[in-house]
Amino acid sequence: MKPIYRLSTTYENNGLFKSHSGWFHFILLLLWLAIGTGLRFTHLAAKPPWNDEFATVVFSLGNSFRTLPINQAIALDVLLKPLQLNPDAGFSDVIHNLMTESTHPPVYFGLNHLWMQLFPTVDGLASFWAARSLSAILGVASIPAIFGLGWLAFRSRLVGQIAAAMMAVSPFGIYLAQEARHYTLAILLIIASLCCLVIATRAIHRQSPLPIWVSLVWVVVNSLGIAVHYFFTLTLCAEGLVLSGFWLQDLRYKINRTQPEKSPYHPSPLLAPYPQGGPRASPAPLHPCTPWWRIYAVAAGTLIGGLVWLPAWQNVPDNQVTQWIYDGNSLNDWLGTIARVLAWMITMLSLLPIEGTSQSIMIASGAVLVIFGFWALPIFTRGLKFQLGSLTRQETQALGGYVMAAIALLFCITYGLGADLTIAARYHFFYFPAVIVLLAAAIALCWNASMAAHDLEWTSRQRSLLHFLRARGKKAVAVILLMGFIGSITVVSNFGYQKPDRPDLLVPIIQKVSQVPVLIATAHFTHEQIGEMMGLGLEFKRSYRHLNPAATNPPLFLLAHLEPDSQTSIDVLQKTISQLPKPIDLWVVNFFPTPQPDVKGCLIDTQFRPKMNGYKHRLYHCF
Repeated sequence: MKPIYRLSTTYENNGLFKSHSGWFHFILLLLWLAIGTGLRFTHLAAKPPWNDEFATVVFSLGNSFRTLPINQAIALDVLLKPLQLNPDAGFSDVIHNLMTESTHPPVYFGLNHLWMQLFPTVDGLASFWAARSLSAILGVASIPAIFGLGWLAFRSRLVGQIAAAMMAVSPFGIYLAQEARHYTLAILLIIASLCCLVIATRAIHRQSPLPIWVSLVWVVVNSLGIAVHYFFTLTLCAEGLVLSGFWLQDLRYKINRTQPEKSPYHPSPLLAPYPQGGPRASPAPLHPCTPWWRIYAVAAGTLIGGLVWLPAWQNVPDNQVTQWIYDGNSLNDWLGTIARVLAWMITMLSLLPIEGTSQSIMIASGAVLVIFGFWALPIFTRGLKFQLGSLTRQETQALGGYVMAAIALLFCITYGLGADLTIAARYHFFYFPAVIVLLAAAIALCWNASMAAHDLEWTSRQRSLLHFLRARGKKAVAVILLMGFIGSITVVSNFGYQKPDRPDLLVPIIQKVSQVPVLIATAHFTHEQIGEMMGLGLEFKRSYRHLNPAATNPPLFLLAHLEPDSQTSIDVLQKTISQLPKPIDLWVVNFFPTPQPDVKGCLIDTQFRPKMNGYKHRLYHCF
């Protein structure tokens, strides 16, 4: 009888990977680490921070947004004061301010609190390079982690190496790694949880108990993941759906075993030791301690670890910070939601300049991406079809089922609860690692299809799939990785995945147009609007860095609080303008209830100015 995992051993015996020792794979992995590190730290602080990143820094410092005065004009230094290091703040301050002013769990913010103490200030303020560097380092750590998942799931260092290379150059991965947010830490924990899922799948396949240490690690990882990002619960739900499917297959298989005279033996797709067309062996004997009891224990432990956050979850839907995902009507835009999910998935592989360029370049880039997608899709689908018929079938089922369950959950929440989770690319991080590993397993067959084709036991359908993949060969792998690298250069060069707020575009316009004192006003709901104003304030401060302080004329800022269903922000704006010396230029930014309020004593400037991400602005001249 041939070894059960015959196909996986052929990965290591072809082409580049032939007869190489572990040192070769170690050095190759170091190469992917070097590339991934270089890309993630390239222009790390060049892009302006946006409101979510301001929230990360302020809360990580143990500071609060509520210390800022509202409904009155404040100076630039006052606006930016929450960005100053606070030597008296500790973990308790981080947790208290975060839990009272935001909707996120505290683990990442506590870790970032320690991290930012290691770096000096910039112009007296916390360093955003430092805040982003923690996320970038965690993003680099995902490269060897995804190698481990690929090797574990498909018993192939080739799959692991391709997965590591794809993670190193993934535009989506680099975008998340250059955000001062908690996504890369959550991705590491998701990879660890998926490793446990793969081990559990094999335990079910062998009808042997799940190792106790795996059970304990799985509970710890899951509990920690929930404490890093609440979306980790979607990971748990998707894993639960996968395990439920395996449980039904297992149940059906056991029923067939107990009724041989009524139900002739047909091995379950999950439990059969060989693919269809391969040699059949006797079914694995039932172990006296099946894996399910320990899997149930893992589920119970994870549930206990998650229930700690139940009071916080109950407040999330009603929190003003999260209301923006409920603003759209997903049912009327179902084509748009599907298109967005497909777009975010494509950027996990490649991205071309579609932002900050001319319309012709955008169109050309979009066309190339579409062509690339149509070219690559058959390679991925046929590679996965072959894996589903191979001896790593259950691992492919587990990871593929996880991705499908994750996307199904996204659409259920979007259409069922009216919370559009497709609207932001960053919300798709929880199935990103599984996509990378599955695609790596699919295209690994292009690398070794010639070797695998010599196996006489494959069916005609499998031979047809192998013939298709062999025709693409190693060049297909090289093209896919090259497109990923081009996409990563696109992201770090700011031609893709630009920050949602672009104060770097608005501040030069304000400085050029306004030759008199300036008041910048916005309507205040939550710390989100404060972050938008801080973005402008930090950009002004950067522009003054090389100027004589006496020659600068920093603007004033107004946070006009808006009560629901009222005109309070306009009243506050009118009162503030009446108290300031004239002449003065008033810039209203993201103002509500109307973006163009009627302000007595002020004339609106009718000159056309370009739109920019994050800032809807109007200029008034007040005399």
